[in-house]
Amino acid sequence: MSTRTVLQEADISRALTRIAHEILEANRGPDDLVLLGIPTRGVYLARRLAALIERFGGAPVATGALDVTMYRDDLAHQPTRAPRPTEIPDGGVDGRVIVLVDDVLFSGRSIGAALDALKDIGRPAAVRLAILVDRGHRELPIRPDFVGKNLPSARTERVNVRLTEIDGADEVTIEAAR
Repeated sequence: MSTRTVLQEADISRALTRIAHEILEANRGPDDLVLLGIPTRGVYLARRLAALIERFGGAPVATGALDVTMYRDDLAHQPTRAPRPTEIPDGGVDGRVIVLVDDVLFSGRSIGAALDALKDIGRPAAVRLAILVDRGHRELPIRPDFVGKNLPSARTERVNVRLTEIDGADEVTIEAAR
């Protein structure tokens, strides 16, 4: 099996810095922002983005986690996965600008599930999407607002995101089909 590295630690850091600036610009500052990471790696990316936005925007940004496991439409086809806790920051989501954060956007099904989960929690003023890697192949009409890297790939390839907090290193790799 052939694996190639497409993003290294410095590339991921630059991408997140750019995304943080884009979020601040689109929102005209850090006010009323809430970053909700989709477990697992989206949670850590949301925390990193929040730290960058606070550094550049001068104010803290609320972060949390939005588990989508029970909202997925492919549970019968996927290996069993234990739900993770959903953590909504104080103040909730009503009337606030929510930025959903995930590591890889592929079919769009996880984000569709996240939108369904968010509807059960409250009514945001707006929902935006920040993705580290967009690999295309959408099955749902979902498009990210903020993208670290567009990475065209074959459906049969696997894109792996590794983050220091979980995996001990920051990198994005593509594994060729077996």
